[in-house]
Amino acid sequence: MHAALAHPPRERLHGLDAVRAIALLFGVVVHASMAWIPGAQYVWVVHDGSPSEVAGLLFYVPHMFRMLLFFLIAGLFARMACERLGTIGFVRDRVRRIAIPLASLWFPMLMAIVAVIAWNAWLINNGTMPPAPPTPPLSPRNVPLTHLWFLYVLLLCYIAALALRATLGRSALLQRASDTCVRVLASPIGPLLLALPLAAALTTHPNWFAWFGIPTPDQSLYPSLAAWVAFGSAFGFGWLLHRQQALLQRWTAWWPLHLAVAVLATIGCLLQVGLAPKLVPATREIADIAYAIAYAVAAWSWTFAIVGLGLRFLSGHSPLRRYLADASYWIYIAHLPLVMALQVVMSRVAWPWAAELALVLVATLAILLPSYDLLVRNTFVGSWLNGRRKPRGLERIASR
Repeated sequence: MHAALAHPPRERLHGLDAVRAIALLFGVVVHASMAWIPGAQYVWVVHDGSPSEVAGLLFYVPHMFRMLLFFLIAGLFARMACERLGTIGFVRDRVRRIAIPLASLWFPMLMAIVAVIAWNAWLINNGTMPPAPPTPPLSPRNVPLTHLWFLYVLLLCYIAALALRATLGRSALLQRASDTCVRVLASPIGPLLLALPLAAALTTHPNWFAWFGIPTPDQSLYPSLAAWVAFGSAFGFGWLLHRQQALLQRWTAWWPLHLAVAVLATIGCLLQVGLAPKLVPATREIADIAYAIAYAVAAWSWTFAIVGLGLRFLSGHSPLRRYLADASYWIYIAHLPLVMALQVVMSRVAWPWAAELALVLVATLAILLPSYDLLVRNTFVGSWLNGRRKPRGLERIASR
């Protein structure tokens, strides 16, 4: 058995930990690139004067799969924690590590984002504030969850998983059936099988903007059907996959196949939609249906490939990788207002777009990594995010 899969239940699966961190850090890249994608003024608060289609590629490709990847790993780790802690212990743990961070950090993040938006508007209007745009009243259908929507959807997934576990989880027949389904889904044809319901949900989603892929449920407490199918199926697949972790061995061997399919399907999608956003809703014509299928296949193939790569090459213990895996949760939660503020700064200079984007990414990590080490890791915030307080030591770890 692969080294990453032979650990006892209490041992961290370092390869999967690294993959989860990669999914979160890809989110920083996606949001940072948005100021430089062509037509950014129509889709993002900050737009730079030197757009590039390459920046569009940096957004488009990670955005295909990063949250499918995250929810798959989240589902697997959730069942692992539930088995170890019991239902009551699991609920307490998820309240502390997911619900409390969402409840306590959502409003400060929202206010920080609003402050950056106001600052950008003030600069654009030469030191005067334009009239505030009308905003609909706050309601369950209009809640700006911002980039923290994933915590809210995670809580919904936990509730659904525990409810199904309590009502159907004792059936031996259903367990055998689910194990059989998971074995099929973990096979080389798994990405296609998982892609079909996702493609159907995308093509039936009202006003689906195909270039942006899976609609993120960041503006409402009611996730769309497409979001439920995408992230709910990823979480559920991960939850059930934990029952048969040996299946992950297949992905360590098949990652070249999944990567090749992912690249080819992504190229096919880009040939149809291009590297610049198209703000025209997709139709249900054959070409758009084919695009939805190719997009969903690419998304799931990227997910399988990156999990396989992580287990193949990142399963050994590394203090630096483990530290970055711990820090990635905080970095993702705190990054968006900082990234937006740095984009505003870069929009005031006339440098090459690649240099500006690189500076945004480097500065974001240069600020958030020390903030994690000093303000989070060994504080009560760290006990929320990582389950317990951990000793500081960024410099010591990096020097090894």
